[in-house]
Amino acid sequence: MVNSIDPVNPAKPTNPEHPINPTVPGKVTSTVNDGTLGAIRGELTFDDKVVQKIIGIALEEIDGLLTVDGGFFSNIAEKLVNTDNVASGIHAEVGKEQVAVDMDVVVEYGKDIREIYQKMKGLISTEVEKMTHLEVIEVNVNVSDIKTRAEFEKSRETVQDKVTNAAASTSDYMAKQTVKPPMSPDKRGYSPEGPMEPRVK
Repeated sequence: MVNSIDPVNPAKPTNPEHPINPTVPGKVTSTVNDGTLGAIRGELTFDDKVVQKIIGIALEEIDGLLTVDGGFFSNIAEKLVNTDNVASGIHAEVGKEQVAVDMDVVVEYGKDIREIYQKMKGLISTEVEKMTHLEVIEVNVNVSDIKTRAEFEKSRETVQDKVTNAAASTSDYMAKQTVKPPMSPDKRGYSPEGPMEPRVK
């Protein structure tokens, strides 16, 4: 049922669908913005893993980028074994307004690595800003290896085999471990040179 406002008496709703009396009251929907939403206090923040996942999904579109390589255990949870953990190997420092990103990658042999890097920066900046309105101020990419497509596909099969063995070994190892006390507060977040300065605000 559609309702409108009577031009003669704006306070009275009209009902044009009523066949006899269009002034029969009906449901009137108000879309007036009275400013109350602006008075609600609060803050929107993002976990690092949210931004990392946005970046990981975006990077799947980059031709010539074979994988993000954060080390063996990162790889077995990433594209090499086709899991959903697309954020693995991507390190993002997320502030209230800005983002800085670091990652190691494996690139396909014969591709223009500098062009791939430029595409990565552009896509990361676009997708992160579009979804979070955060500014990407730094993208650091280290090319840790290059492989042909055939070598990469072969390594996928090799890692798949290693995962099965590693999972069993890790289960045995974890079962033998005792619970370790948490890191003391005086050592948390410090480097040998002293406190680490955040890159983002």
